[in-house]
Amino acid sequence: MPASAPEPVPDPPAAGTVALPAPAAGTGTAPAPQPVTAPATDPLADPMTRPVTDPVGVPLTIPVAVVPAAAPEVPPQPVAAEPAAADPAPAAPGAEEPYDLLGIGVGPFNLSLAALADGIPGLTAAFYDQGPAFHWHPGLLIDGALLQVPFLADLVTLADPASRWSFLNWLKSSERLFPFYFAERFHVHRAEYDAYCRWVADALPSVHFGQQVDSVRWNPAAARFEVDHTRLDANGEAEALGRTHARHLVLGIGTVPYVPEPMRPLAESPTVPVVHSAHYLDQRERLLAADHITVVGSGQSGAEVFLDLLRARPAGRERLTWLARTPAFAPMEYSKLGLEHFTPDYSRYFHGLAESVRDRVLPGQWQLHKGIDTETITAIHHELYRRTLEGGWPDAVLTPGVTVRTAGRIGTQSIELHLEHADQGTRTRLITSAVVLATGYRERPLDRLLGPLDAAIKKDAAGRPRVDARHRLELDASITGRIYVQNAERHSHGVGAPDLGLAAWRSASVLNDLTGLLTGEEHYPLPARTAFTTFGLDGTAASDVPTRTAALRRG
Repeated sequence: MPASAPEPVPDPPAAGTVALPAPAAGTGTAPAPQPVTAPATDPLADPMTRPVTDPVGVPLTIPVAVVPAAAPEVPPQPVAAEPAAADPAPAAPGAEEPYDLLGIGVGPFNLSLAALADGIPGLTAAFYDQGPAFHWHPGLLIDGALLQVPFLADLVTLADPASRWSFLNWLKSSERLFPFYFAERFHVHRAEYDAYCRWVADALPSVHFGQQVDSVRWNPAAARFEVDHTRLDANGEAEALGRTHARHLVLGIGTVPYVPEPMRPLAESPTVPVVHSAHYLDQRERLLAADHITVVGSGQSGAEVFLDLLRARPAGRERLTWLARTPAFAPMEYSKLGLEHFTPDYSRYFHGLAESVRDRVLPGQWQLHKGIDTETITAIHHELYRRTLEGGWPDAVLTPGVTVRTAGRIGTQSIELHLEHADQGTRTRLITSAVVLATGYRERPLDRLLGPLDAAIKKDAAGRPRVDARHRLELDASITGRIYVQNAERHSHGVGAPDLGLAAWRSASVLNDLTGLLTGEEHYPLPARTAFTTFGLDGTAASDVPTRTAALRRG
C-alpha cells in the first residue's frame, strides 16, 4: 500500500457503511496487509484435480481484536469517489443496521454463497475481495483443459436447480444453450467455468471487488463485527477507507501456491526460470525457450503442463523431464462409488471420526484427489507413442517415486536438482534449464488472519481451529457472532472440503444455519441422504444431518 492515498472526492454518505477519511498527504494509510505464507506441510490436493480449491488472490492479514464496549463509534464521513475498476462499499439497509453476513474473499465458494444468498428475502449480505475482478486459476487455463467435475457442480444447482445463477441459465443468457446441448459435454472447459463465474460475479449486487480488508474487531456492546477496509483504484493503490458492520462473517480467502523448501530461493529470484504452475501461462513462452525443462509434481496440473510442453516441442528434441514424489503417475479414483467420498454423507461421517483417526485416514486418500484423470494420461501416452513412428524414442523422461532434496543455480543458464529415489534409496543430480513446480496449494492459515482473536478460537490437539458440522469456527462464548469458513476445514471435513461439487451444498448449509438463527426457518431443503454407501456401522452418514429438513424427513 502506498504511503499516501489520493484526496477523496465527496459523495453522499452511504447508509450503514461508515467511510473513514483518507489520510493527509504524507501521513500514511491504514496498515497494509502482508501476504500470508502457508506452512511447509504435505501438499494439499492439486486444484486441477477433483477437489478444486478456492483461490481468491487476496493476500490478506486480518488483525482481529475484541474492542471495549465503550469504544466510540466513528462518525459518518463522505465516501470517496469510486475509481474506475473498484466497487463502492455497499450500503446496509439502515443507517445503523449491520449486514447479516459479510464475506471476505470471493472465489468460487464464497461466490456460490453470494449467489444462493441472493435468493433469500430479507437477508442482507456483502462480499469483499481486494482483486480488481474475479479470476479463477488464470495461469492454468490451458487451451482444451477440462474441469474435473461435471457442469452440474456449478455455484448453485446442487442446492437450487431453479436458481437464475446456474450454469445452464448462463448458457441460455449467452444464446449458447443449443450448441452446448449438441456438444454433449458433461465436463466443460476450465476457461468456460471461469467465464461463467465472472458472469455471476459481475451481476451480483452483493459482490464488491477492489475492497481490501484491513482489520476485523468484535464489538461486544453492539454484538457485531467491525470490519475496516480500503478501497483500491485500478492500479491497486489506496483510494478511500471505510468501515462495515456485520453480525456474522464467512471467510473464503482461498489458498496460496506451495513451493517446497528446497526450491524457494530459486523460485523467489525473478531471474531464475523456476515457476509454480499457478503462473504457467504467464511464463509459457519463457519456458519454451529453455533448452531443457523439468516438471515436478504428479497431479492434474503437472500432467497438463507436461502434455502442453510436450505438444509444443519438436519430435526427437523434446528435452523434458517429469518427476513425481508419488509412487506412480496414477489415475484419479473416479469410480461411481469412489466418488461418494465427495458427498455430504461422507463429510458428516468424516467429521464424526476421532481426530487421530481423521489424521490417519486423510493421507491415505491421495488417489482420490492427487491423481490424474484418465483422459489426460491417455493423451500423454498417445503423444509419446506418436513420436516413435519415425523410429527412436522421444527425448522425455518420466520418473515417479522421486524427491527433490536440494536445488541450486549453476552459472547463469542451468539449475541443478539433487534427487532421491524412495524405493531404490539411490541419489543423483539432474541439470536442467527451467523448472515448473506443480506442487499444489496450501490453505491460508486462519490463526494469522484472526490474530488477536486466536485465544477465543478453540483448537484441536494439533493446534488447528476446530470447525463444527455447520462449518463454523468454535469460538469462546464471549463472541456471539458466527464465523463460517469455506475450504479451510479439510482436517475436519475430509477430502471434499476443496471440491467444487460440494460448494452449493455447503453454501446452502451455511445459509440454513444463518436463516435458522435469524428467522427460525431454513431456506434451502437439503437431502437427508446423498450416497448409496453407508460409511459407518451406526448409520450416522445417512441420518445425522444437521438440518431441520432432515429431521422432518426422519419424522
